Amino acid sequence: MKLSKLMNLFAVVTVLVSCDDHTNPKPNIILIMADDLGWGDVGFNGQTKIRTPNIDFLAREGMIFNRMYAGSTVCGPSRASLITGLHTGHSEVRGNPRWSSSGKPVDFDPNHNTIAEVLKKVDYRTGMIGKWGLAENLGETVPNKQGFDYFYGFNKHLPAHHYYPEQIWENDSLLTLSQNNAQEKQGNHVQELFTQKALDFLDRNDEQTFFLYLAYTTPHFELTIPKEHKKQYDSLNWPLREMTPGHYRHDKNGHVTYAAMVSKMDADIGRLVQKLKESGEYDNTLIIFTSDNGHEYDRLDDEFFDSNGPYRGMKRDLYDGGIHMPFIAHWPSKISGGQTTHHLSAFWDIKATLGELAGVKLMEPTDGISFLPTLLGEGIQAEHDYLYWEFNEGQGPIQALLQDEWKLVHYVESSKYELYNVKEGPSESQEVHQKFPDELQKLKGVLSTARTDSKQFPLTRRPNPWEK
Repeated sequence: MKLSKLMNLFAVVTVLVSCDDHTNPKPNIILIMADDLGWGDVGFNGQTKIRTPNIDFLAREGMIFNRMYAGSTVCGPSRASLITGLHTGHSEVRGNPRWSSSGKPVDFDPNHNTIAEVLKKVDYRTGMIGKWGLAENLGETVPNKQGFDYFYGFNKHLPAHHYYPEQIWENDSLLTLSQNNAQEKQGNHVQELFTQKALDFLDRNDEQTFFLYLAYTTPHFELTIPKEHKKQYDSLNWPLREMTPGHYRHDKNGHVTYAAMVSKMDADIGRLVQKLKESGEYDNTLIIFTSDNGHEYDRLDDEFFDSNGPYRGMKRDLYDGGIHMPFIAHWPSKISGGQTTHHLSAFWDIKATLGELAGVKLMEPTDGISFLPTLLGEGIQAEHDYLYWEFNEGQGPIQALLQDEWKLVHYVESSKYELYNVKEGPSESQEVHQKFPDELQKLKGVLSTARTDSKQFPLTRRPNPWEK
């Protein structure tokens, strides 16, 4: 039976796992988030040019979710959905900074219990390293006020655009990286800084159960990486896609740089796995790997990496190329390798899942459904009645709804509806609303109830704030 028939849309997730079961110790959890990495940018999803052996190992020895969807098609609302367990029809954050109706950045309600606050209830040591991007106002939504014991990274969205930042936050202190020059791309590359801080976090917490949210900025624009990481691709004689520096201080050779950035992240994930093995924590650590939204680099009209795989679109689209994510769950002591699940899930499920895993009863409304039964192969897996997104940038507002095999995309300003059967045609190349008018009307009815009003993100078109 569908979950919607058992409870209201804003269901309170009841978790029945005991917090006192010492025979089944709670696992460590590492949640790794790439930035603008496409579904097809990793080997386990068919990538042939970019080498990702460590990520592919996690996929081979873990469980692949092949119907996992991001919270949004851009980073801010996607990450807010992950942290709060709300989709963009209910979240306070429904767009990136400056796309609100006021033109001012909107942070999530600090009264939400974040993933970190949920895990703190059962004594997890919590760390956030990398791109937080959810505290534009530097107020109550900074990581240290949202359940994280340790933070190193970017509170705001814009500073995360540069890989040689001159300032970075560590807990509540804004540190100056005197050796770094963002414009000249000199100093310490932030990918390495984040990895070193993550390794340090593992060292400090090898005696305590921990949760690490490691949100890399790779491979988001700008495209730049030290030369030594490009060597494996320099000799392949790929065609040159020349990148022009501007706000983003790109290296010249786009293809080589993009591939090298992804492979550097992959190598760093391998270092983390090796650290877990050395500490004896490998078997009882759940590692989740995913990306916040679809790719931005690969051209749709002249694809080189095939970053979106079989799917249509990219970042800023609500077609699957913008929101259908690579997703791995790896846990040697509990998850048998070589599994692929077709369970339909989304970022707003992760908080419910980790809460149930830790034995915490969630006491606030959530759009999420725990997929722990799927992970462990135990119990009855509840299913979503539908998934919902809205997007306000560019040609938006756009809404999308996925129910069973049917996907509805609504361009609000033009009142245009597109209907796709994603089971029969996952590429969303065949629009079928005229063939299936009953399905169209059914999904339009669901769409009309899927969101609550938002003064900051009404479904009205707004000018591009970056062009003012």
